[in-house]
Amino acid sequence: MTPADLPPELAAPCVERVDARYLQSLVGFNARMAALKIIGQFVPRMAGFGLRVVDFSILSLIHHNPGITSRQLCDTLNLLPPNLVGKIGGLERRGLLLRHPHPLDRRAQSLQLTAEGQALMREAEKAASQLEIEVSQALSAAERRTLIRLLQKLYQG
Repeated sequence: MTPADLPPELAAPCVERVDARYLQSLVGFNARMAALKIIGQFVPRMAGFGLRVVDFSILSLIHHNPGITSRQLCDTLNLLPPNLVGKIGGLERRGLLLRHPHPLDRRAQSLQLTAEGQALMREAEKAASQLEIEVSQALSAAERRTLIRLLQKLYQG
């Protein structure tokens, strides 16, 4: 029996044009699709610096917050502490950051970038900013600010 021999009710439907209107009405779907597009371009750009997305985020927070603790990084980036430990160790072995005893909490360590880490982040953040301009060129400056504000409103509560 071939597909042509099947009764019409058993024949496989044929979709010529995909109807994604329902998915496109969902905030999460649209946020994910936009993120996938941006991350798809971000990953190769950061690879030139030897950075993954999470590495970039960690180093950027340390760059702008010298003395930040691992706990603060976990809270800000929604990371589990065991996942951060290996990342910090790897970045330290690359000579990009240093750990120091925290001045107020003996159990914590404050993190700061080395001169090499600072130089790397200046260049990596320039590349990230350029990518942001490119991927959001369909938006006006006001629309871009509004989009960022609205997305933050969703995840910051």
